[in-house]
Amino acid sequence: MPRPRGRSRLAALLLCVAAVLAPSAGTAGAAAPPPVPGTLRAYDVGAVFSAGVSSGGYMATQLHVAYSGTFEGSASFASGPYDCARGSLTTALNACMDTTQPLDPAALERLTRERSAQGLIDPVEQLAGDPVYVFGGANDTTVKPPVVNALADHFGRFGARVRQDRSSAAGHAWVTPLGPNACAVTASPYLNDCGIDAPGALLGHLLGPVAAPGSGTGGSLIRFDQNAYAPGGSAAALSMGAEGFAYVPASCAAGARCRLLVALHGCKQGYAYQGFGTRFVEGAHLNEYADTNDLIVLYPQAAPTATLENPNGCWNWWGYLGDRAYARHGGKQVETVMAMVRALRGEGTPPPAPGRAVLSSTDAEDGYVKAAADGSGAAVGTLEDTYGLAVGRGADGRVNRAVVSFDTSRIPAGAAVTRAWLTLARSGGSGDPWASPAGNRLLVDVRSGCFGGCALEAADWSAAATVAGGAEVPAFFSGGAVSSELSAAALAALNRGGTTQMRLGFAAAPAGTAYLFVNRDAPVTLTVEYRTTA
Repeated sequence: MPRPRGRSRLAALLLCVAAVLAPSAGTAGAAAPPPVPGTLRAYDVGAVFSAGVSSGGYMATQLHVAYSGTFEGSASFASGPYDCARGSLTTALNACMDTTQPLDPAALERLTRERSAQGLIDPVEQLAGDPVYVFGGANDTTVKPPVVNALADHFGRFGARVRQDRSSAAGHAWVTPLGPNACAVTASPYLNDCGIDAPGALLGHLLGPVAAPGSGTGGSLIRFDQNAYAPGGSAAALSMGAEGFAYVPASCAAGARCRLLVALHGCKQGYAYQGFGTRFVEGAHLNEYADTNDLIVLYPQAAPTATLENPNGCWNWWGYLGDRAYARHGGKQVETVMAMVRALRGEGTPPPAPGRAVLSSTDAEDGYVKAAADGSGAAVGTLEDTYGLAVGRGADGRVNRAVVSFDTSRIPAGAAVTRAWLTLARSGGSGDPWASPAGNRLLVDVRSGCFGGCALEAADWSAAATVAGGAEVPAFFSGGAVSSELSAAALAALNRGGTTQMRLGFAAAPAGTAYLFVNRDAPVTLTVEYRTTA
């Protein structure tokens, strides 16, 4: 198959796939439990389906066609037929998004049947009778309606039970009742409210009659390491993120027979794309149905490359990074997702369990420091034993930052650290520092070694970090919280020969009194997962 040609044409494709955006406010009305670090364990999983939007729609179709013996149906928003691009950037641009080049449906059918005959994909006969849901909006100028129509036609050629929804005025987006965008727009976060429940419709077509949705908070949102499922052990090498997610309802965790939906975000919707985070996971309106219909939802994550190959974190549907097998058996992203599916079904050899070390902070070196917002007049805080470690602006007008120390020499020598995160416990506070100013963030700076001397000192308030903002702690107002996973740079900064210090502080000084105390009665913990080469 021809390879993509030209940096300028690749850039054009990536710009066309999704409009340029900046991260926006969280999805209106969406609810989800906070992610909990974990692994993909085996459940009693029966039928498996795929669904996606834009590049994720193309990937959902690739999974269904390549592994029709596993996937019993699929749903796609704003995407075209199986391997529409055929490894050509020109075709992807002009036939699979725009309509300036003919699609040639007969040629796509021949290609699919030939691959089946060669064993490069599962037998196409298995597509007969499979439910397929196809959604296209009248205002989608990114993947135009004739391209979406061709997807419905392609599955129909193999006897699938196709339901096509083309009555909506949607732009280029996943359509959901939780979408913050108006129906016709094409803009971040590509979650549009069109006054219809398209997720309910697609699930009804794939699964049969479904119960009304629940709250979407009755299960667990597991954050897992995608590297464990990637060929070669590196998700980044495939333009996938280190982190993936799976929503597991309580019924499935308790042993009920459940179905599995693989839900694939579009370009610029991945967790690792410019702070987009879990907005697709929370706003797709799938977890709500999962709670009431014994449905596990797997959310694999693509990630942007630092080069022009895939800067917007799209799924591979045109053959980037030299993967000629991207749409069939052996495709690197396809096989990574299949490994996740097999893990959830308890099939095959699961990846080796990572080693884990839970490090408690060193009480004698922990504490907090306070200063004016500009860092002047810094002093060591004195209320740790009474209330805990202070973060935010106190009633005295001073801005507090907490410092915690860990003996990271306890990580086994020679082990490759794959993930790490902090766990905190709230012990008091006043006001909402995350809302002062709106969107404020509690960040974790990482220092390889100590900020000054390892004993707390006033200068720790403004001392340089090895990695600033290496993790983030979500808003919480009672109980405990788990930070995001440390960034790759922060993992590299862990001092394997001694102490690593971390400083917790808000990105902006709260305008008024707004603070929290953490970990009065127990130390902060740093959980580190690693792999050994032996």
